[in-house]
Amino acid sequence: MNAEIPGHSPEADRPESPQPGAHTAGGPVAQGPAAVVVLAAGAGTRMKSRTPKILHELGGRSMVAHALAAARGLEPQRLAVVVRHERDRVAEHIAGLDAAALIVDQDEIPGTGRAVEVALDALAAQSALEGTVVVTYGDVPLLSTGLLRELVARHEDEGNAVTVLTAVLDDAHGYGRILRDEDGAVAAIREHKDATSDEREVREVNSGIYAFDARVLADALRRVTTDNAQGEKYLTDVLAIAREAGGRVAALVTEDRWQVEGANDRVQLQALAAEHNRRTVEAWMRAGVTVIDPASTWIDGTVRLAEDVTIKPNTQLHGQTVIERDAVVGPDTTLTDVVVGEGANVRRTDGTKAQIGPGATVGPFTYLRAGTVLGADGKIGAFYETKNAQIGRGAKLSHLGYVGDAEVGEGTNIGCGNITANYDGVNKHRTVIGAHVRTASNTVFVAPVTVGDGAYTGAGAVVRKDVPAGALALSVAPQRNAEGWTEARRPGSPSALAAAAARAEVSPPASSPTTEEGK
Repeated sequence: MNAEIPGHSPEADRPESPQPGAHTAGGPVAQGPAAVVVLAAGAGTRMKSRTPKILHELGGRSMVAHALAAARGLEPQRLAVVVRHERDRVAEHIAGLDAAALIVDQDEIPGTGRAVEVALDALAAQSALEGTVVVTYGDVPLLSTGLLRELVARHEDEGNAVTVLTAVLDDAHGYGRILRDEDGAVAAIREHKDATSDEREVREVNSGIYAFDARVLADALRRVTTDNAQGEKYLTDVLAIAREAGGRVAALVTEDRWQVEGANDRVQLQALAAEHNRRTVEAWMRAGVTVIDPASTWIDGTVRLAEDVTIKPNTQLHGQTVIERDAVVGPDTTLTDVVVGEGANVRRTDGTKAQIGPGATVGPFTYLRAGTVLGADGKIGAFYETKNAQIGRGAKLSHLGYVGDAEVGEGTNIGCGNITANYDGVNKHRTVIGAHVRTASNTVFVAPVTVGDGAYTGAGAVVRKDVPAGALALSVAPQRNAEGWTEARRPGSPSALAAAAARAEVSPPASSPTTEEGK
């Protein structure tokens, strides 16, 4: 398998949250293993991407971030990550995730065996390596700490030289088969291309994830050669060498195949993402969240939800989004790094890096940009865009407007069609609107400008100067009607004909001559 189907890694940095898909069997290990080695050197050419395979994301994190979280959850004494393809880019990403991880460069000798060997050499250069070494992969995003703990516990309880994590598949085509002896121990791992017809009937397959005795592993790797069709040092060769030396090779079979599957192309990545999301959504429902339509709801593993939250269809929650108790989000809503307060209602909204206060309402068709802070019981209504705006408690921006680089005070009501004109073509300027202000339709605030508490504006006002508290701001100009303009400037048009007909209906008939002189 070596990373080809989905699972879910634990959120080790937030232990209070649900652990969707986590494997709970086995219990905690008294002491973490001597080391975990994460193999992350592959090019991932089948992804057909300029982005290294392990940096592709699902559930709000890169695949290698999921892998590192599962590995670090074991509390190993040391953690090493082997890199090669796009070395600097991958190493920088890993360092940002786990500054304590030892980054090891694989050399020109290919193969998983060589990757583990260079990792052991780098670890041994720091200090002697004794005990259990776990080997896993950077492209197995659904592998959980719980399953790794079970693997280590089985390995150490039985005193094995090698313990391999396996799964039973309905269709094992292409996978290395686990061959067992009459005692049930692992006798060999046979690659599909080398297996006999009888061996290909075996459905138990190798995941490529192992627990090794450190000394056995180091000694065996020195004996592994590249004398094979691929010219690589195979990690699987260690098992036969360990058996020949009298060590016991055993297997732990997991019933959750998703945890040992990886992504080699985008089809597999999406399958993993869908399974990760299914487990995440299910875990939140079991934790007290109502999800009306799980099939159309996507929730990153980094999102936090409180009890009695309701998520309506076609909603996506990303990043560090937090939804507090009794809030309702959706339908048709996408929130990224947004905090939604208790009892708030957000519908048909796109929001990023915004805060929505308790009891507030947002939407429909609302765009919240970074820096938007809506106070408790406030409102941002239909067809509204906000950016870098602090909106006070109970303030209402009901429809058809834009507020950017602004402060709106408590209890203020912004009328339909209002905008803050904050950009002069070079710099952004700030608008400050006080508390309990009432603005009429189509008011434009030309920043920088301040409107005092309790002020009003008239319809169509263009506010260019500060407005004192309690004042009425008006932009008044006499109305001028150019009579006959349409017929003169648009002759023969439907408008001109309609105007002529209308004037004929209201004009008095021409007087007829009645005197002798008029005859």
